[in-house]
Parts: sequence; structure tokens; C-alpha cells
Amino acid sequence: MKLVKLTPSTELIDFDCQDDDLNSFLIDDAKGFLEKRIANTFILEDEGNIVAYFCLLNDKISRQDVTNSQWKRIKGSFPERKHFGSYPAIKIGRFAVSSKYKGQHIGTDLMNLLKGMLNENPNYSAFRYITVDAYMSAIDFYKKNDFKLLSEKIENDHTRLMFFDMMELE
Repeated sequence: MKLVKLTPSTELIDFDCQDDDLNSFLIDDAKGFLEKRIANTFILEDEGNIVAYFCLLNDKISRQDVTNSQWKRIKGSFPERKHFGSYPAIKIGRFAVSSKYKGQHIGTDLMNLLKGMLNENPNYSAFRYITVDAYMSAIDFYKKNDFKLLSEKIENDHTRLMFFDMMELE
């Protein structure tokens, strides 16, 4: 298996993770997000098959987005003179594993690869956190991968804001 970055010329073949929104993003939207410089998508391939994918974009954790107790914890991890109204993050915009490969721990392996990739190559901009608007059905997956809830459950909301502190990798 190999991880490749989506390019305008990448040929996208069928992908089905049993979620129409995630399927549609990869096939219909990922190249447009790349072209408009909104998000970069990475594809895990195995002999021409799309095993999984994720996309990354810039984000921040802001005071107004989180609970009081979480904000105190986040703010408390910075020196007093470095307290800001928000802290830089990279957001996982989409994260999906093909239904053909479910049950093989590929999601966790890919999450570990993603964290390592971001930790080893911060490129030109610094960030402290990885964030994700996790579908309610995926919260346990993210918790298993050391993400923590940032927001309270809002009635009729189908996602919850979660985060991972990159300092945990050190």
C-alpha cells in the first residue's frame, strides 16, 4: 500500500465506504477543493484500488468553539504571556476507509500515519492541534485514536468537534 497526494490528473476510480457524503466528496469535490486551495486530499492505494483517503485543511481552536473546561486546559498548556483567543490547528476534513477494507485496522494505521506525517514534516506553518468534526458514528474511532471532545452535544447536530494535541507525540 502507498499514500499518494491527489493531483489534478489523479484518476479517481470507484470508492465506497457506505457513506454517501464521504463517497461524494472524494469523487465529486476533492479536486475542486485542491484547485481552490481549500484542502489537500491523500489517497491510500493498494494495487490500483482506493483503500482509504483523508483530506487536510487549516483550522483553529477558538474560545467560542469549546467548553469552558476544555478552554482552560488548552490555555493552561501555554505560558501566561502566550495566551491567545485561538490556537492553530490542521483539520481532518474527511477521513474514510473503503468498506472492502473495514475490520482490518486500516483506519487506525492510517490515522497513525497521518499523525506521523504531520509531526515529521510541519512544512512552513506551525500548528499545535489536529481537529475533526467527527460524525456521531465515528466518535469512538477518534477516541480510540486519542482525540478528545471539544464541544458539547448540540441537539440535532450530527457531528462533534474533537481534537488531538500534537505534543502527545513527543
